[in-house]
Amino acid sequence: MRAAPSWVVFLRLGGIVCAACIPLPISLFAQASRLSQAVRQYVSVDAPVVALTGVTVIDGTGAAPLGRATVILRDGRIAAVGDSAAIAIPAGADVHHLPGHTVLPGFVMVHEHMFYPAGGGVYSQLSYSFPRLYLAGGATTIRTGGSMSGYADINLARAIEEGRVPGPRIDVTAPYLNGPGLPIQQVKALRDPADARRMVEYWAEEGATSFKAYMQISREELRASVEAAHARGLKVTGHLCSVTYREAADIGIDNLEHGFLASTDFVPDKEPDACPGGNAGQQALMAMDPSGPEMQGLIRHLIERNVAITSTLTVFETFTPNRTPIAAGALEAMLPETRIQYLRTRANIADSDQSPWPDVFSRAMQLEKAFADAGGLLIAGTDPTGYGGVVAGFANQRAIELLVEAGFTPVEAIRVGTLNGARYLERDEAIGSLAVGKVADLLVVQGAPETRIEDIRNVRIVFKDGVGYDPERLRDDSRGRVGLH
Repeated sequence: MRAAPSWVVFLRLGGIVCAACIPLPISLFAQASRLSQAVRQYVSVDAPVVALTGVTVIDGTGAAPLGRATVILRDGRIAAVGDSAAIAIPAGADVHHLPGHTVLPGFVMVHEHMFYPAGGGVYSQLSYSFPRLYLAGGATTIRTGGSMSGYADINLARAIEEGRVPGPRIDVTAPYLNGPGLPIQQVKALRDPADARRMVEYWAEEGATSFKAYMQISREELRASVEAAHARGLKVTGHLCSVTYREAADIGIDNLEHGFLASTDFVPDKEPDACPGGNAGQQALMAMDPSGPEMQGLIRHLIERNVAITSTLTVFETFTPNRTPIAAGALEAMLPETRIQYLRTRANIADSDQSPWPDVFSRAMQLEKAFADAGGLLIAGTDPTGYGGVVAGFANQRAIELLVEAGFTPVEAIRVGTLNGARYLERDEAIGSLAVGKVADLLVVQGAPETRIEDIRNVRIVFKDGVGYDPERLRDDSRGRVGLH
């Protein structure tokens, strides 16, 4: 592959990427009166007490599934979950007998965006279709992974919280913290560490709950950003290049994006605060022994510093020739011009017989599994950037499928996409698993994803705060909009 500037490589890798999070108040919309008519049109189940019977339960903790189970929802919370023989159905409950279906927690996805590539290094804000599609795909809580329009994301998150717009809860990551060198006009270039600190403080005041360092940030700018965010109890993540993973961990970063594919720790003769050119980071990773002392040392260092790693295998898959095609529904969601552009690019990638991506993609999976096996907190996101092959909602399930391909069992992969994300957001006492007293965020899927992970795509009802949404209605209203609205 012909060498390219490092910013080009990472735009190809996954476009613009992510920052971290902090808990927001979890409001309950279990009462239909709290929802606007614009939201109510998507609701299929709304009652003070709901009983889901005859289901299999995957609780999100990694425990073995429970068959012939009943789940009771009351006033937006989980009131009971367990063997149907031991749970009495409350009088007056709205009962849904669902044999052949599985209940699992709503996805907590932590590298999402409300923008999408429009071509030429420009990104369109999709404040209409993406919230609907995320919810339809089972994401009940997300963290955006960087913003191209900070106020649009903040106002959207508030509108969803107030019940005026359908969508998941959103932890809003502020606009990117990046130094000079990125040829995208929507991204500010930091002048110095003081400028980085001012930017964090400004966006925290405006309502951002997370921050993300990007590829050309310097170590001192990152340090100033982390200190300013941590002073407010907020977290910082990074899609790095100029700063190594080890340096970022020592500075105090909370999260690193894209598994290990953004690491430049092993690039020979890397200059401080400089992003190596071409594919140097990838080449160094491919030359590294994953079980050798250097890589294992880095993994241990990150775990000791409590740094989480975000898996974004969905976007990397789009650069790997002859992988599973995008879901038909995702193609239907695209604007016709967007669909044509995507299909043309995908065909060009498929024609490449010298692509390094099959090996790179395999190495990415291997390293993420090694990090998790060593005790690291692996979390998941989809990153709808690249050249448009990752569409909100549809990619949620694909992210879980790819973790299974990487070697996780289905219930382990579901934990990565649910409870692990909630743990990172410090919200695991309220969301991320199915337990009595937790917020009633859960999915009903047809089939048995514990044995056939592809069944996770068959989402029939998405409960958020105990209110059940119809995925088909949400998707129908988003058809033909991705790329513009």
